[in-house]
Amino acid sequence: MKSEGAKKALLISATGTGKTYASAFAIREEQPDKMLFIVHREQIAKQAIVSYKKVFGKTKKFGLLSGNSKEVEADYLFSTMQMMAKPEILEHFSKDEFSTIVIDEVHRAGAESYQRILNYFMPSFWLGMTASPERTDGFDIYSLFDHNIAYEIRLQQALEENLLCPFHYFGITDLEIDGEVFDDNSGIRNFTRLVSDERADYVLKQAEYYGYSGKKVKGLVFCNSKQEGIELAAKFNKRGYRSTFLCGEDSQAEREACIEKISSDSAEDYLDYIFTIDIFNEGVDIPAINQVIMLRPTQSPIVFVQQLGRGLRKAENKEYVVILDFIGNYMNNFMIPIALSGDKSYNKDTIRRYVREGAKIIPGSSTIHFDEVSKKRIYQSIDTANFNDIRLIKAGYQELKYKLGRVPNLMDFEKYGSIDPVRIFDNKSLGSYHKFLQKYEKEYTAEFSSKQENVLEYISKKFASGKRVHELLAIKRLLKYRKELWKNLRKDLKEDYHLEVTEKTEVNVVNILTNEFTTGSAKDTYADCVFIEPEANDYKISESFEQMLHNEQFLNAVNEIIEFGLYRNQKDYGKPYKNTMFQLYAKYTYEDVCRLLEWEKGEVALNIGGYKYDKKTKTYPVFINYDKTENIADTIKYEDRLETPSLLVAISKSGRSLESEDVRTALHAKELGVDMELFVRKNKDDKISKEFYYLGKIYATGKAHEFVMPNTNKKAVEIQYVLETPVREDLYDYIVS
Repeated sequence: MKSEGAKKALLISATGTGKTYASAFAIREEQPDKMLFIVHREQIAKQAIVSYKKVFGKTKKFGLLSGNSKEVEADYLFSTMQMMAKPEILEHFSKDEFSTIVIDEVHRAGAESYQRILNYFMPSFWLGMTASPERTDGFDIYSLFDHNIAYEIRLQQALEENLLCPFHYFGITDLEIDGEVFDDNSGIRNFTRLVSDERADYVLKQAEYYGYSGKKVKGLVFCNSKQEGIELAAKFNKRGYRSTFLCGEDSQAEREACIEKISSDSAEDYLDYIFTIDIFNEGVDIPAINQVIMLRPTQSPIVFVQQLGRGLRKAENKEYVVILDFIGNYMNNFMIPIALSGDKSYNKDTIRRYVREGAKIIPGSSTIHFDEVSKKRIYQSIDTANFNDIRLIKAGYQELKYKLGRVPNLMDFEKYGSIDPVRIFDNKSLGSYHKFLQKYEKEYTAEFSSKQENVLEYISKKFASGKRVHELLAIKRLLKYRKELWKNLRKDLKEDYHLEVTEKTEVNVVNILTNEFTTGSAKDTYADCVFIEPEANDYKISESFEQMLHNEQFLNAVNEIIEFGLYRNQKDYGKPYKNTMFQLYAKYTYEDVCRLLEWEKGEVALNIGGYKYDKKTKTYPVFINYDKTENIADTIKYEDRLETPSLLVAISKSGRSLESEDVRTALHAKELGVDMELFVRKNKDDKISKEFYYLGKIYATGKAHEFVMPNTNKKAVEIQYVLETPVREDLYDYIVS
């Protein structure tokens, strides 16, 4: 750090990984004459001194600044921020008194008291330490330390490196009383139910069932409010568990006494549980904790990890910690898998995968389990969440910019695990990264014509997600060679992607790149998005697009989107299913499906309905909204259903019989050489992406019958299909539940 010429450095280390020890070893390496170590609680300062003594032995003299004492003889001085920020204490020391200053929990450094210290002292080297440099108040911690990250280890890596105690997380459905689910959708929860005997009994029953590691329970319970904590602690006491409530109003002495009581295996006045709100979120070391209970909605992944981390320190006779998270019907349930995974992309499919495969993804011997109702509630929360919200996008962008110390490029979002740029593309007021930067980044000065902006939006919205590689490669070829598009593109697709170009492929791609594929109002919106024009027996770059590329900044912006899209194609869509362009269980819009099935023209959703047969490509996609709303017309209230993971019953459009052309085609698709593909979404709640899960190929079993739709005089046909690949178990459960 310092030996490399840096004057400042930031140590980012997950809660429980031993930031203090890491700093002690770093300081021992540098051997400064005098050091100041600043924390925000005296208890932590005392713990830090113990850690430093273990590392340095008797080679240095350590001292604690406490009370009103200014005269402390020490090589290495430890102090709380509150003490050192006092003017009479601060000014007692010269500005260059300490050659090295270490600040713990430095994410608090935006506060006036910290700033007073930072602005006063002039050491040779500053070291900041934190588990969560991300701030919600807009303060840039990274720039404070010249964007010099000495070391970074987050929760997942810390578990992988065996630096933390393994945990077993259980997402448990919170109690329902008289059919009432604890709910924060209205911002109000029924307090009497929260602290009722029924809930206390329910929580204790689960706590006893899932258990803990060690001789006795040493539990930490996070509540939503002070009153809830007080009431529940009292009810635990009545049930034989020694419990207390602690909050910011309690003195340091009271806190230390409670920590000692809960850590002890032999004390007569021991504690089983400490109830709190957020006093123990950070900077408190209670290695003995072997059970953490969460009884409040998850409002922030950062706070969730801080609370989780209270139990992750290793301790003697503690093999693991049990985390019990009581999941109500909360709007922000999706933050739980985000926090556990450390993934900040806000990509809905990625988050669903963490819910589904959490136990496989979390490193080491830790495990993640959600009960079925909790899993369903989190899926619903993901479906209805608006991850394209501009506030979320701006926060993710700002955090990444702070970290890098510059304006990020698109691949930086992937490299550093930040918010998924597709969220930017899908935002209705943005459409492209250029538009976002133009609106919200003062350092960004690129200006393009309205036609150039339109082209950037078109490429970003249509191709950058990487769902198909053809258009991305075509535009990349145009940027480099300008002509003979298909001569080169056929070779690239075959050699690099093992894809054959047929006549229908060529027609489809040409139509897309000349705005002939688009239908509805979008055709006029993207009238300027014509990338190619005919030349001899091939295609070359269009004159209008070539003129746009004379602007070097525009050329760079297009290149950036193309490279991002190609990366995403390999990452997310690199394993197509059975000679299709689709990846099994990936999600697609109506337009995506028309494009990837190589139709000559796209179709608006209204014209497709539940299915549509395209004669030229002999493809027949079936779209199912599994959950129907109550207020839709009876003539379209089809009772499509998965009977098993391999059997689907789907209803034809109304007014059809066994002799109708679309029904006959479906029933005899195999003999006719027609490909039927199944796309299912749970419901229409996800109004942002409007995507369907791709569930593979289907064909009719031969079982079909006509019936009259309820409450109408319209006939329809019920057809049974077999899925060539049974629906994955967890996705099947989610869809049919």
